Amino acid sequence: MKTAMKSGWGRIAMAVTGALIYALGVNLFVVPLGLFTGGLMGLCQLLRSLVLMVLGVKTMTFDFAGVILLAFNVPLLILAYRSMGRVFFRNTLICSMAYTVFTSIVPIPPAPLVEDMLTGCLLGGVISGVGSGLALTSGCCGGGLDLLGLYLAKRGVKTTIGRFNLAFNAALFITCGVLFDLSILIYSALNTIFNAMAIDRAHRQSVTVQVLIFTKKEQPELDRFIMDNLHRGVTRWEGKGVYTGEATHILCVCMNKYEIDDLREALRQIDPKAFFIVQEGVHVSSNFERRLS
Repeated sequence: MKTAMKSGWGRIAMAVTGALIYALGVNLFVVPLGLFTGGLMGLCQLLRSLVLMVLGVKTMTFDFAGVILLAFNVPLLILAYRSMGRVFFRNTLICSMAYTVFTSIVPIPPAPLVEDMLTGCLLGGVISGVGSGLALTSGCCGGGLDLLGLYLAKRGVKTTIGRFNLAFNAALFITCGVLFDLSILIYSALNTIFNAMAIDRAHRQSVTVQVLIFTKKEQPELDRFIMDNLHRGVTRWEGKGVYTGEATHILCVCMNKYEIDDLREALRQIDPKAFFIVQEGVHVSSNFERRLS
């Protein structure tokens, strides 16, 4: 997986795989139970259900909610093109098309695979959330609220993508509860909570960390790697080991969690005896680049 993530097309392949996993979670577990996934896809599913109600259709094997999602994604893709760069736009366009195709072609079982509503919404939420998180970690997203959440994160708004989705879903599920029944509202909300938790666990780029590197040797190539390859600023301190009294060089750098893998590999090659400490949950403002890929 690490090798694939180093390649641009490898990342796109991983994102498309995430879209397939998402579609499997939704079409095999969520839709057969008559539940809604939340987010922009949930809104599209609600519109699809209303159309089927008007037409008097009770069952279907083809879910055109993905086609509706693609139509809604058009203005969001324009936003991605203007504010997030052409590479991210290309990746998002491919990924959103994959979401549409997979949610349309993955067959919906005539009967729920899991009869228990709680188990079904748990499985559907976790599987679809892992798929979405995999796409996001690959530097892509399927559009919808994920794209809008990434845009807000890039603008410096202190929120995670999962929490942003939960805020939108409150109004959506209240509408579902009014149009259908209370159980649909409750289980759809639970499915979305499980989905949001899985997304935040699987998605790593939006997590900012502080890294402290401790090395005994003067390593200018390590400084250059951080600045030239990771394109991050680094601050160096000079310290002393209390027990040995030896001089210690301390490097401090802030980065996204996903970039730690590259830093770890560089340390193995440059100074195998060096070690580093990673502190998550730090809040960085002002001149710090939040990257999406």
